[in-house]
Amino acid sequence: MHDKQYDKAVYAGLALLCGLAALGCFPKRVGPVGADGKRLTWDMMSRDQRTAHMKCAVMPRAAELFRTWRPGNYPAPDCTLCHGRGTKTGNFDMPTAHLPRLSGDWTLKPEFEKYYDTTRLKLDRLVPLMSRALGKKPFSITTRSGFGCYSCHRGPSGPMFGN
Repeated sequence: MHDKQYDKAVYAGLALLCGLAALGCFPKRVGPVGADGKRLTWDMMSRDQRTAHMKCAVMPRAAELFRTWRPGNYPAPDCTLCHGRGTKTGNFDMPTAHLPRLSGDWTLKPEFEKYYDTTRLKLDRLVPLMSRALGKKPFSITTRSGFGCYSCHRGPSGPMFGN
């Protein structure tokens, strides 16, 4: 004999798990619509599509964040903010030597000691913003994978965590 309350609880639990699973699927489809009628992931986009996505979806959000944070330092942020001189030669590869190298310390202790406000802003706001805009899974220290600080910055001896 089935208990109706039990059945409802099981179905509600399954629905919740399915919903959470759908939310946790990465990469997210954030780009233009592809031939199959579905939005493209970052990795599926062509160079031109990535450029358009960066100009329309990523740069405006990042620019607003930096302008709000320190308006005097970032009155008109553009692609060189992250990509440096690579923008002139068409080199948008990340991580880049343009940005300061990070310590490699998984706690970012040296960065917090020297640049607390900048490190906090990037961890709390910029990294999640970029992760969402690119449809990438946020960095996990447990798996040492996903979009995080080392997706843009190099470590003491070069790229880290598979970037």
